[in-house]
Amino acid sequence: MGARVAVQGQMQNQNKGRVVWILAGEASGDAIGARLMHALHERDPELVFTGVGGGRMEALGLRSLFPMEDLSVMGFFEVAPHIRLLSQRLLEAEFDIRLRQPDIVITIDSPGFSFRLLKRIKSLGLKRVHYVAPQVWAWRESRLKHYRGLWDRLLCLFPFEPEWFAQRGFEGRFVGHPVLQAGVAHGKAHRFRKRHDLSETAPVLILMPGSRRSEVPRLMPVFHQMTKLLLRDFPDLCVVIPVVPAMAALVRHFVEKWKVQPRIVTDIQDKHDAYAAAQCAVTKSGTSTLELAMGRVPMVVTYKVNKISAMLIRRLIKVPYVAMVNLLMGTKIVPELLQEECNPETLAQTVGDILRDQVKADAQKGAFGKVLHKLAPPFGTSPADAAALEILALLDGKEYLVPGND
Repeated sequence: MGARVAVQGQMQNQNKGRVVWILAGEASGDAIGARLMHALHERDPELVFTGVGGGRMEALGLRSLFPMEDLSVMGFFEVAPHIRLLSQRLLEAEFDIRLRQPDIVITIDSPGFSFRLLKRIKSLGLKRVHYVAPQVWAWRESRLKHYRGLWDRLLCLFPFEPEWFAQRGFEGRFVGHPVLQAGVAHGKAHRFRKRHDLSETAPVLILMPGSRRSEVPRLMPVFHQMTKLLLRDFPDLCVVIPVVPAMAALVRHFVEKWKVQPRIVTDIQDKHDAYAAAQCAVTKSGTSTLELAMGRVPMVVTYKVNKISAMLIRRLIKVPYVAMVNLLMGTKIVPELLQEECNPETLAQTVGDILRDQVKADAQKGAFGKVLHKLAPPFGTSPADAAALEILALLDGKEYLVPGND
């Protein structure tokens, strides 16, 4: 993704290329958006991009309408303090689209914000794509009734989603999961150990507290106490915390009083090298579980939210597991320690078991290959390319189906 793509700074009629208004609301969406922008630009170099994105999309030339981090909150009681700002950002996005009249609007994940925006611009008659199908198959299926007419294309990351949506009257197109393009498999363990002056025998533990400001404060204190317990049995343990640059200062604030300072990693290559060197990871549920699977890192999945939010979620959730690697395999291949079980003692015991027992670690690694095979597009191209083909077909007014979606 070395080349910078064309980005709109003037009104549409001053540009030759068709205008793509694109929105990402969090770090994972920013990565997806950057790869999509690159794939689209390769096929149509005159496309012009505008909208909202993070550092990766900005590295390709996008001038974000406002900071993407303003949208990176989740959970009712976590969102509540930010309602006024989110409402303002929603208004800004709506009016920017009304002003520019782009040829297409693409929203990536972040359904709370994305769907409100798509609803507001519905009357404009613009072509609309939502990339990353909402996980209503997991919980809150009743919300489907609010989604009719919000998009012209729904791009799905998981192979079971098109059939699930079709049974409920929605068309979805499977384009493969972007984690396959993340470059995780290219990490080098020896490079990480050399860069960070680690011995070949020092165990490496990855901690992933999330990319949202609402997640980090809940998980970091638990991770701190867990780490202190683990250091009793593993005194040479190296703790690594990969974070997006926007979260680095917040994470550093939480670790400044740790007796053994963790390595905070913001560079993508360094993160992938850390995966290659790691013996275990503790991660919040979400895309990070698939990244770690790609890196063949045995893991423990954990999560903690406001108690009232947790009560609501438990009443609504419809799936047996929260970790996507477990859902795709239909069995618990990685431990899930959620809410009450997200405590230092239970986490330390579970991580310690994996660090001591190579058989347990290898069992997870063996299952990861099967998980990743399920995520590949069935037509021999990359997920970003498949998504780009669907979007360009819509732009060109064709009912073109990517091979494998017909």
